[in-house]
Amino acid sequence: MKRYVLNEMIWPEVAAEPRRLLVVPLGSLEQHGPHLPLSTDTDLAVWLCQRLAAARPGVLAAPPVAYGASGEHADFAGTLSIGTEALELLLVELGRSATLTFSRVLLVSTHGGNAEAVQRAERRLRAESRDVRAWPPAWEGDAHAGRAETSIELALDPGRVRAGLAAAGNTTPLADLMPALRRGGVRAVSPNGVLGDPAGASAAEGAAMLDRLLAGLLATVDAWHAETRS
Repeated sequence: MKRYVLNEMIWPEVAAEPRRLLVVPLGSLEQHGPHLPLSTDTDLAVWLCQRLAAARPGVLAAPPVAYGASGEHADFAGTLSIGTEALELLLVELGRSATLTFSRVLLVSTHGGNAEAVQRAERRLRAESRDVRAWPPAWEGDAHAGRAETSIELALDPGRVRAGLAAAGNTTPLADLMPALRRGGVRAVSPNGVLGDPAGASAAEGAAMLDRLLAGLLATVDAWHAETRS
Protein backbone atom coordinates (compact mmCIF):
# COMPACT_ATOMS: atom_id res chain seq x y z
CA MET A 1 0.00 0.00 0.00
CA LYS A 2 1.31 3.43 -0.97
CA ARG A 3 0.45 5.87 1.82
CA TYR A 4 0.93 8.82 -0.56
CA VAL A 5 -1.75 7.61 -3.03
CA LEU A 6 -5.20 8.82 -2.00
CA ASN A 7 -7.24 5.89 -3.31
CA GLU A 8 -5.08 3.41 -1.38
CA MET A 9 -5.70 5.13 1.96
CA ILE A 10 -8.56 5.19 4.45
CA TRP A 11 -10.02 8.49 5.58
CA PRO A 12 -8.62 8.40 9.15
CA GLU A 13 -5.11 8.16 7.67
CA VAL A 14 -5.74 11.25 5.57
CA ALA A 15 -7.21 13.10 8.54
CA ALA A 16 -4.39 12.10 10.88
CA GLU A 17 -1.66 13.35 8.58
CA PRO A 18 -2.84 16.57 6.97
CA ARG A 19 -1.47 17.08 3.48
CA ARG A 20 -0.70 20.47 2.07
CA LEU A 21 -0.93 19.56 -1.60
CA LEU A 22 -3.12 17.22 -3.65
CA VAL A 23 -1.74 16.49 -7.10
CA VAL A 24 -4.30 15.33 -9.67
CA PRO A 25 -3.25 13.43 -12.83
CA LEU A 26 -5.29 14.42 -15.91
CA GLY A 27 -5.01 12.26 -18.99
CA SER A 28 -7.24 10.99 -21.77
CA LEU A 29 -8.54 7.81 -23.34
CA GLU A 30 -7.67 8.24 -27.00
CA GLN A 31 -5.94 6.54 -29.87
CA HIS A 32 -2.17 6.65 -29.90
CA GLY A 33 -1.47 5.07 -33.23
CA PRO A 34 -1.62 1.34 -33.95
CA HIS A 35 1.04 0.50 -31.35
CA LEU A 36 0.42 2.44 -28.11
CA PRO A 37 -2.37 1.93 -25.55
CA LEU A 38 -5.32 4.30 -25.36
CA SER A 39 -4.23 5.23 -21.84
CA THR A 40 -0.81 6.57 -22.89
CA ASP A 41 -1.44 10.14 -21.68
CA THR A 42 -2.96 8.93 -18.41
CA ASP A 43 -0.06 6.54 -17.80
CA LEU A 44 2.36 9.46 -17.90
CA ALA A 45 0.22 11.67 -15.66
CA VAL A 46 -0.14 8.96 -13.01
CA TRP A 47 3.60 8.21 -13.04
CA LEU A 48 4.51 11.87 -12.61
CA CYS A 49 2.04 12.51 -9.81
CA GLN A 50 2.93 9.39 -7.85
CA ARG A 51 6.66 10.04 -8.17
CA LEU A 52 6.13 13.60 -7.00
CA ALA A 53 4.12 12.44 -3.99
CA ALA A 54 6.74 9.83 -3.11
CA ALA A 55 9.53 12.40 -3.32
CA ARG A 56 8.02 15.27 -1.32
CA PRO A 57 6.43 15.20 2.13
CA GLY A 58 2.97 16.69 2.41
CA VAL A 59 1.99 15.71 -1.13
CA LEU A 60 -0.74 13.20 -1.92
CA ALA A 61 -1.52 11.80 -5.40
CA ALA A 62 -5.17 11.55 -6.41
CA PRO A 63 -6.49 8.84 -8.75
CA PRO A 64 -6.50 10.00 -12.37
CA VAL A 65 -9.10 11.82 -14.34
CA ALA A 66 -8.79 9.38 -17.23
CA TYR A 67 -11.17 11.01 -19.71
CA GLY A 68 -10.37 14.30 -21.40
CA ALA A 69 -11.22 16.53 -24.32
CA SER A 70 -10.18 14.35 -27.26
CA GLY A 71 -12.63 15.26 -30.00
CA GLU A 72 -9.83 15.52 -32.55
CA HIS A 73 -9.34 11.74 -32.21
CA ALA A 74 -13.04 10.82 -32.38
CA ASP A 75 -12.72 9.07 -35.74
CA PHE A 76 -10.57 6.33 -34.20
CA ALA A 77 -12.16 3.37 -32.41
CA GLY A 78 -11.84 3.38 -28.65
CA THR A 79 -11.42 7.11 -28.15
CA LEU A 80 -13.75 8.35 -25.41
CA SER A 81 -14.01 12.11 -24.95
CA ILE A 82 -16.06 14.19 -22.52
CA GLY A 83 -15.30 17.49 -24.25
CA THR A 84 -13.99 20.82 -23.04
CA GLU A 85 -17.09 22.10 -21.23
CA ALA A 86 -17.70 18.88 -19.29
CA LEU A 87 -14.03 18.59 -18.36
CA GLU A 88 -13.97 22.18 -17.14
CA LEU A 89 -17.02 21.60 -14.95
CA LEU A 90 -15.57 18.35 -13.61
CA LEU A 91 -12.31 20.07 -12.65
CA VAL A 92 -14.08 23.02 -11.03
CA GLU A 93 -16.22 20.76 -8.87
CA LEU A 94 -13.27 18.51 -8.10
CA GLY A 95 -11.18 21.52 -7.09
CA ARG A 96 -13.93 22.84 -4.84
CA SER A 97 -14.22 19.47 -3.14
CA ALA A 98 -10.47 18.92 -2.82
CA THR A 99 -9.83 22.28 -1.20
CA LEU A 100 -12.10 21.30 1.69
CA THR A 101 -9.32 18.91 2.76
CA PHE A 102 -6.18 20.18 1.04
CA SER A 103 -4.75 23.67 1.11
CA ARG A 104 -3.49 23.46 -2.47
CA VAL A 105 -4.29 21.48 -5.61
CA LEU A 106 -2.04 20.91 -8.63
CA LEU A 107 -3.53 19.68 -11.91
CA VAL A 108 -0.97 17.75 -13.96
CA SER A 109 -2.39 17.48 -17.47
CA THR A 110 -0.52 15.36 -20.01
CA HIS A 111 -2.96 15.70 -22.92
CA GLY A 112 -2.71 18.87 -24.99
CA GLY A 113 -6.40 18.80 -25.85
CA ASN A 114 -7.23 19.38 -22.17
CA ALA A 115 -5.46 22.74 -22.09
CA GLU A 116 -8.47 25.00 -22.62
CA ALA A 117 -10.59 23.25 -20.01
CA VAL A 118 -7.73 23.18 -17.50
CA GLN A 119 -6.97 26.88 -17.97
CA ARG A 120 -10.62 27.84 -17.56
CA ALA A 121 -11.04 25.70 -14.46
CA GLU A 122 -7.86 27.08 -12.93
CA ARG A 123 -9.04 30.67 -13.48
CA ARG A 124 -12.46 29.97 -11.98
CA LEU A 125 -11.05 28.25 -8.92
CA ARG A 126 -8.44 30.93 -8.29
CA ALA A 127 -11.15 33.58 -8.63
CA GLU A 128 -12.84 31.80 -5.72
CA SER A 129 -9.60 32.23 -3.70
CA ARG A 130 -8.70 28.55 -3.99
CA ASP A 131 -4.99 27.83 -4.33
CA VAL A 132 -5.10 25.76 -7.51
CA ARG A 133 -2.52 25.62 -10.28
CA ALA A 134 -1.94 23.61 -13.43
CA TRP A 135 1.25 22.11 -14.83
CA PRO A 136 1.53 20.66 -18.35
CA PRO A 137 4.70 18.72 -19.19
CA ALA A 138 6.48 19.72 -22.37
CA TRP A 139 9.20 18.13 -24.45
CA GLU A 140 10.76 18.55 -27.84
CA GLY A 141 9.89 16.01 -30.48
CA ASP A 142 7.01 14.76 -32.55
CA ALA A 143 3.47 15.59 -31.54
CA HIS A 144 1.57 12.35 -31.05
CA ALA A 145 2.43 8.64 -30.79
CA GLY A 146 5.84 9.19 -32.33
CA ARG A 147 9.31 8.59 -30.98
CA ALA A 148 8.83 10.62 -27.79
CA GLU A 149 5.62 9.03 -26.54
CA THR A 150 6.69 5.58 -27.68
CA SER A 151 9.93 5.93 -25.72
CA ILE A 152 8.03 7.06 -22.63
CA GLU A 153 5.62 4.13 -22.79
CA LEU A 154 8.52 1.72 -23.33
CA ALA A 155 10.06 3.06 -20.13
CA LEU A 156 6.77 2.87 -18.20
CA ASP A 157 5.49 -0.52 -19.36
CA PRO A 158 7.15 -2.12 -22.41
CA GLY A 159 4.68 -5.00 -22.42
CA ARG A 160 1.91 -2.63 -23.48
CA VAL A 161 3.73 -1.41 -26.61
CA ARG A 162 2.98 -3.32 -29.83
CA ALA A 163 6.36 -2.60 -31.35
CA GLY A 164 5.68 -4.71 -34.42
CA LEU A 165 2.75 -2.48 -35.36
CA ALA A 166 4.61 0.81 -35.00
CA ALA A 167 4.69 2.89 -38.16
CA ALA A 168 5.38 6.46 -39.15
CA GLY A 169 2.47 8.80 -39.60
CA ASN A 170 2.40 12.39 -40.81
CA THR A 171 5.76 13.97 -39.96
CA THR A 172 4.82 17.51 -41.01
CA PRO A 173 5.43 20.03 -38.17
CA LEU A 174 2.36 20.40 -35.99
CA ALA A 175 2.05 24.13 -36.58
CA ASP A 176 1.67 23.49 -40.31
CA LEU A 177 -0.95 20.80 -39.68
CA MET A 178 -3.14 22.79 -37.31
CA PRO A 179 -5.56 24.30 -39.88
CA ALA A 180 -6.38 20.87 -41.32
CA LEU A 181 -6.46 19.33 -37.84
CA ARG A 182 -9.00 21.86 -36.64
CA ARG A 183 -11.18 21.27 -39.68
CA GLY A 184 -11.11 17.49 -39.86
CA GLY A 185 -9.35 16.05 -36.82
CA VAL A 186 -6.32 13.77 -36.73
CA ARG A 187 -7.78 11.24 -39.19
CA ALA A 188 -7.80 13.93 -41.89
CA VAL A 189 -4.04 14.32 -41.73
CA SER A 190 -2.88 10.88 -40.52
CA PRO A 191 -4.81 7.69 -41.36
CA ASN A 192 -2.95 5.68 -38.71
CA GLY A 193 -3.27 8.37 -36.02
CA VAL A 194 0.45 9.05 -35.65
CA LEU A 195 1.86 12.56 -35.89
CA GLY A 196 5.53 11.76 -36.12
CA ASP A 197 7.64 8.63 -36.43
CA PRO A 198 8.22 6.10 -33.62
CA ALA A 199 11.38 4.75 -35.28
CA GLY A 200 14.34 4.82 -32.92
CA ALA A 201 12.24 4.88 -29.75
CA SER A 202 13.79 3.17 -26.74
CA ALA A 203 13.15 2.61 -23.07
CA ALA A 204 16.45 4.33 -22.24
CA GLU A 205 15.39 7.44 -24.12
CA GLY A 206 12.01 7.32 -22.41
CA ALA A 207 13.58 7.00 -18.96
CA ALA A 208 15.73 10.05 -19.62
CA MET A 209 12.65 12.01 -20.71
CA LEU A 210 10.75 10.92 -17.60
CA ASP A 211 13.62 12.06 -15.40
CA ARG A 212 13.63 15.49 -17.05
CA LEU A 213 9.86 15.86 -16.77
CA LEU A 214 9.86 14.83 -13.12
CA ALA A 215 12.70 17.25 -12.38
CA GLY A 216 10.63 20.05 -13.91
CA LEU A 217 7.57 19.08 -11.87
CA LEU A 218 9.59 18.88 -8.64
CA ALA A 219 11.11 22.30 -9.33
CA THR A 220 7.65 23.77 -9.90
CA VAL A 221 6.33 22.39 -6.62
CA ASP A 222 9.44 23.45 -4.70
CA ALA A 223 9.09 26.99 -6.04
CA TRP A 224 5.42 27.00 -5.04
CA HIS A 225 6.36 25.87 -1.52
CA ALA A 226 8.94 28.66 -1.36
CA GLU A 227 6.32 31.25 -2.36
CA THR A 228 4.03 30.00 0.38
CA ARG A 229 6.74 30.26 3.03
CA SER A 230 7.91 33.72 2.00
